[in-house]
Amino acid sequence: MKSFFKNILKKILFALSAAILNKYEPKVIAVTGSIGKSSTKEAIFTVLKDKFRVRQNIKNYNNEIGLPLTILGELSPDGRLLGWLKIFYRAGKLWIMDDKGYPEVLILEMGVDRPGDMTYLVKLAKPDIGVITNIGPVHLQYFKTIENIAREKGILVDRLRAGGWGVLNADNEYTAKLKNSVKGRFLTYGFSSEASVRAHDVVLLSQKNDLQGVSFKLSYDGKVAPVFLPEVLGEHLIYGALAAISVGIIMGLNLVEIIEALQNFRAPSGRMRLIEGVRDSLIIDDTYNASPEPTIAAVQVLGKLPANGRKIAVLGDMLELGDFEDNGHRLVGQTVAQEGINLLIAVGARAKIIAEAAVAAGFDNKHVIKFADSEEAGEYLLKELNAGDLVLIKGSQGMRMEKTVKIILADLSLAKELLVRQDDSWLK
Repeated sequence: MKSFFKNILKKILFALSAAILNKYEPKVIAVTGSIGKSSTKEAIFTVLKDKFRVRQNIKNYNNEIGLPLTILGELSPDGRLLGWLKIFYRAGKLWIMDDKGYPEVLILEMGVDRPGDMTYLVKLAKPDIGVITNIGPVHLQYFKTIENIAREKGILVDRLRAGGWGVLNADNEYTAKLKNSVKGRFLTYGFSSEASVRAHDVVLLSQKNDLQGVSFKLSYDGKVAPVFLPEVLGEHLIYGALAAISVGIIMGLNLVEIIEALQNFRAPSGRMRLIEGVRDSLIIDDTYNASPEPTIAAVQVLGKLPANGRKIAVLGDMLELGDFEDNGHRLVGQTVAQEGINLLIAVGARAKIIAEAAVAAGFDNKHVIKFADSEEAGEYLLKELNAGDLVLIKGSQGMRMEKTVKIILADLSLAKELLVRQDDSWLK
C-alpha cells in the first residue's frame, strides 16, 4: 500500500514539475557523480548567484521525490497528507500565475542509487549542462561493477538538450571516457595536462595551526590566473571549484568574475570543514558520507596538514561497497599507515578491517582503538583530546559520525549551524 501511494505521489510531482519547467524554461545544470556532488553544486551556485536568479537543491533532495520539490521550491511536508495538499496547491498556483522571481537557473544534484534512477531524473529535468564529478565504487551492491555505475551516470550527458554541454572530470578514467557520450559540446577539468580547465601549482596556505586555504594556478584557453579558496582543505576539493569555473565559462562569465566569486565558496557541512574542538583541538569534519577514494584523500590531507599535537583519524564503516567492501577498507588502512597518523580510532564492524590493514602495513597496534559506534568514540575523545590535536572524523552516513563531532565541539550551541543531519527528522 505504501509503495502504491509513493508511485501516485511520484506521478503527481513529475507532472507538476514538467508543467513548471515548460512554463518558466529555466536553464538546468545537473550534477552527478559518486563523490563530490554537493561540494560541486555549492561551488557552481557560488559562481552564478550574483549574475542570475539561481536555485540549488533544497537540503540534499536529489532523488525522484526531492528533485521535484526543488523545482517547485517547496520543503518536505514530512509525509503528512495536509502538507502534500498544500504543496500541490502552491504548485498549481505557480503554474497558473506568473512568478517573476522564478529562477533563471536550476542547479540540480542528481543522486543515483539503483539502475534506472538517472533515466527517470533526466526525463524529469533534461539538462542544458551536465556535470559529472567522479565515478567510483559506491552503491556496488546494486550496480555490481564500476562500469555499470559509469553507464548509469553517463546517461546524464547522453540526454542533454540540443546544444547542451558536458562538463567532465578529466582525471577520473571512467568520467573522462564519457566525453564520447556527450551529445553536444564539452569541457574537461582537473589536474591532468589533458584537461581544458586545469589546476596546477597547488599550495596549502597555513601558519602554525591556522589553515588559510589553498591556492593554485588556473590554465584555460592559453590564459593563466591565480585562484585562492579560503578554508578549503586538500587538493581533492579543488575539483568542485574547477567544475564551477567550467560552468561559469559556459554561462558566459569571464575568468575574473568567476575567480572573485569563488572567494565566497565554503564547503558544505560535513565535507572537510575545519571546526574548533574541546581544549583547543581542531576537527576536520568529513562526516557527510564515505567511500574508499574520498576517505583515502581525507587521510592524506590529515597527513599533510600541520599540527601542534597528535594527528588522529576516526574512521567509521564505509557502507554499500558490495564485493569491494574488504578491499576498500584495506586500502584506507594502508593509507593510514603511510601518512604519519598518530592514533587510529576504528568505529564499527567493517572499520576493524581498516585497523587490521593499517597494522599489517606497519602501524603500531598500540595506537589503534576500536569502538562499536560513533558516540562511544566521541566520549573517548572528549576525555583524551589535548591542545593542538588535529582530528579527522569520517564514515558513511549510516554510521552517524557527526555524533562524534558533536560530542567534542568546543561550542555545542553551534552544532545545528556547523554539522550535518541536525534537523528534527534526524534528531528524533
